Amino acid sequence: MKHLLLAASLVAASSLTLVAQPKAPPKSPAETATATIAGKEISIKYSSPRVRGREGHIFTNDGLISHDPHYPVWRAGANSATTLTTSGDVKIGNLMVPKGTYTLFVDISNPDEWTLIVNKKTGEWGLAYDGSQDLGKVKMKMSKPATMVEDLKYTIDAHGKHGTITLAWENHAASVPITAE
Repeated sequence: MKHLLLAASLVAASSLTLVAQPKAPPKSPAETATATIAGKEISIKYSSPRVRGREGHIFTNDGLISHDPHYPVWRAGANSATTLTTSGDVKIGNLMVPKGTYTLFVDISNPDEWTLIVNKKTGEWGLAYDGSQDLGKVKMKMSKPATMVEDLKYTIDAHGKHGTITLAWENHAASVPITAE
């Protein structure tokens, strides 16, 4: 009987140890960038991948992104598709974007001139790009961050009726103006 109680105690103790172990943080955690421009809320929901020692090997012709099936169109994040939601009509660059939710992609065929793609198809995994569903495309202004950007990050800066959407990762930053009336 003592052996049975001892065995049961050991099993219970090892079960508690397994349950109590913390989960590893996700490699590409979910993030949201939000701003209000002229009373219209704009948000970008995305998963943020990390460089993780691959600096200089993300955007090259044989780099990490080049393995995506729609390369040079990039899902501009990780995991599920990156989405843009706006509570009212806005203008991104010269593209009119009606109130609603869209998927964002970026054409990186020219590493020095990225193009933001606003796509009408939503709810898919990030790699499911269908160009026939594009609402439109906007050239982005490229710059180099002051320091390497480990975690992919979107920001939306608002200034009255105007703002800027910026995507930064590794040694690249790309931005586009956004306007609301």
